[in-house]
Amino acid sequence: MGLITGQFNEAFIPIMDGVTNVVRNYALWLNRKYGVSYVITPHYPDYEDKEEFEVIRYHSFGVPTRPPYRTGLPVLDVQFMHRIKNIPFDIVHAHSPFSAGRIAMHIARKRGIPIVASFHSKYYDDLLEALKLQGAAKIGVSVIMDFYNSADFVWTVNKSTAGTLREYGYKGNIEVINNGTEFDTPADRRSEGLVINKILNLRPDETVFLYAGQLVWQKNLKTLLNALAILKKMGMGYRMLIAGMGYAESELKKMAEELDLTDRVIFLGPVYDRQYMRCLYCRADLLLFPSLYDNASIVLQEAASQKCPALLVQGSNTAEGVIDGLNGLLAENSPESIAKKIFDSVRTCDLSKIGENAHETLYRKWESIVDEVYGRYREIVSAYKRIRA
Repeated sequence: MGLITGQFNEAFIPIMDGVTNVVRNYALWLNRKYGVSYVITPHYPDYEDKEEFEVIRYHSFGVPTRPPYRTGLPVLDVQFMHRIKNIPFDIVHAHSPFSAGRIAMHIARKRGIPIVASFHSKYYDDLLEALKLQGAAKIGVSVIMDFYNSADFVWTVNKSTAGTLREYGYKGNIEVINNGTEFDTPADRRSEGLVINKILNLRPDETVFLYAGQLVWQKNLKTLLNALAILKKMGMGYRMLIAGMGYAESELKKMAEELDLTDRVIFLGPVYDRQYMRCLYCRADLLLFPSLYDNASIVLQEAASQKCPALLVQGSNTAEGVIDGLNGLLAENSPESIAKKIFDSVRTCDLSKIGENAHETLYRKWESIVDEVYGRYREIVSAYKRIRA
C-alpha cells in the first residue's frame, strides 16, 4: 500500500520557477506510482488547477516586493483547514519555510508524523533584495534556520547547496536528492528545433542563445545583457531568446533598448507549453545561465536532456558537476569573460559534442528521482513509527 504525502510550497503553477517544477513532479510521480500525493500552496487569482493530482489552496495575498509571488495565513482559512484535517498524511514535505512550510510543520507536530524540509533557495539574497538592509536580512535568515533546525529531515539538491545551508547556520544532518527533468531525449534534435525557426522567424543557420528562468536581478541578467552587447560590438551575429517572467522584466527590456540589442534579443514571456519549451532547447546552440543565485537549476537538466550545452559562471552552485569544455562551458563572472567565452566557443568548440556529453553526465529523469524519494519516504515513515511505538 502506498503513502499519502503532501508537498507544501509557497508557489505553484501558474508561477513557473524551479521549485514549482520540483513540487509538481514529486506530486505527479508519487501520485502515479506510489499512492496519493497532494500539493498545498497559496491561492492564485483567476487560475484553475488542471493537474491529475489534487491541489489544495488557501487564502493569499501578493508579496509586494516579489510579484507574482503570494503568501497567506492558512490557519485562518476555515475551509482550507477543514479540508486538510480530513487528509491522513503519512509524511509531509515542506519546500518553503514560509506560510506553506509553517502549515506543514503544524500538521506534522500535531499529528506526530515526520516532516522533510527541502532547502531550495538562497534566502539571504532574497531578503536583502527585498529589505535592502543586511541586518534585517540576517535576522530573517536566522528565523528561517529555526524552521530547518526544527524539521525531522533536511534535503538539498547538491553538495554546493548543502554548503550554503551550513553557512546560514544549519547544524543538523543533510541529505542530497538531485533534481531531474520530465523531458525525453529528442530523436533528432535539429529537426525538432525547426519549428522555432518558423514561429520566431529565425534563419536556419542563425546562432541562437537561450535563457530560461525568472526575470529577476538575482539571476545576474545585467551581466548577461552587457555580455551580449560586447558580442554585438565584436561583430558576432546571433539571436538571444529569453523565456520567463518576473519583476525585472520591464527594466530588462529597457536595458536591452539602451544597449541597442532590440534586433538581437527576443523576450518570449513565460512559456507554459512544455513541448514548445523543449523545442526551444533543441533550437538553441547554447544555454546562457549566468546566475550565482540558483542552487541546482532545473534548466540545466532540461538543456542536457535535449543535448543543448550550457554556459555557467565558474564557482556557482549550478556549475557543480560541469567541466569546462567537456560537458559545459564555464566563465568568470564578468560581461567581458562571458562574452569572450561565448565568442571563442562558438568559433572553435564542438558544441554538439559538449551537448552530447552534458546529456550523458547531467541528465536524469524525474521518474527515477521520485523512485529514490519514495524509497526515502518509506524508510523515514517506518523509522518514525518504530521510534514512537
